[in-house]
Amino acid sequence: MSSASPALFRYIGVRILQALPLLLGVVVVNFLLIQLAPGDPTTVLIGDYPAPEEYVRQVRAEFGLDQPLPTRLVNYLGQLAQGNLGYSFANRMPVRELILQRLGATILLTGVAMALATVIGVLAGVWAARYRGKATDGVVQTTALLGYSIPEFFLGQILILIFAVWLGWLPSQGMRSARSTATGPAATLEVGLFLILPAIALSMRYVALISRLTRASVAEALTSDYVLGARARGVSERRVLFVHALRNAAAPIVTVIGYNLSFILAGSALVETVFAWPGIGRLLFDSITRRDYPVMTAILLMVSIGVVLANLITDLIQAVIDPRVRYS
Repeated sequence: MSSASPALFRYIGVRILQALPLLLGVVVVNFLLIQLAPGDPTTVLIGDYPAPEEYVRQVRAEFGLDQPLPTRLVNYLGQLAQGNLGYSFANRMPVRELILQRLGATILLTGVAMALATVIGVLAGVWAARYRGKATDGVVQTTALLGYSIPEFFLGQILILIFAVWLGWLPSQGMRSARSTATGPAATLEVGLFLILPAIALSMRYVALISRLTRASVAEALTSDYVLGARARGVSERRVLFVHALRNAAAPIVTVIGYNLSFILAGSALVETVFAWPGIGRLLFDSITRRDYPVMTAILLMVSIGVVLANLITDLIQAVIDPRVRYS
């Protein structure tokens, strides 16, 4: 093993130790924010009809809502340590089962959106850097600025209006047709058609971010001596761009992709709501309207942990790519 290995392992250990108290703080803050928010889930559980005070007290006691806030926090941390995320008020089922039912749809949507953002963003950025200062560069940068400026939910409504309502090319709501009986490859194709519009709406902002950063990093790399030397040796322009320039400009690009992986998960809620995509984001929206505290807390906890882990993994990858990080 190289002499850099001890420094790398030490850096990994320090970052993991730093992440543990951060995760605990995230758990506590999320719980307190949800519990102190306006509204009472009892009204949702009972309904709009008048109920005897004794029945109201019984419902609150059944779900632990009559206990002081510190007691509820301690109980929640104890249950969480055992892997118990609580019980959904509105859905009448364990929160863990409810989230697992929706998690696959969100992973599919965010994974495809991030893949689109990475591939299109990197290629567009390299293309703009290759023709920097020309019309091609201006088109890429202007498009990226527009993509970054338009909110995901508004872009989603525009896509629905154009491709689903006016042209009728693509479906706009859900993950599959309610009357569908397709299986196997036909079912995969159907899900893919439903996935196109929400994935585009969710990825556009990150395409803009990645393309602009890639353009700046690759343009700087193209002015380096090793690129000039490669061109003087007759290396093809494609190899110069993707092997010499892009490889040496990869560190900041990997960083922005890793950090935005966590934000794309958090930002999927609005897109899932617009397209009625049956994922975690739509579940969070429904839980907020129903004051379903356990589900809200579990989803925010999951998203927060995802952000912390994505940042941690990005830092570790950065340390592998750039040895200077290990000694900072």
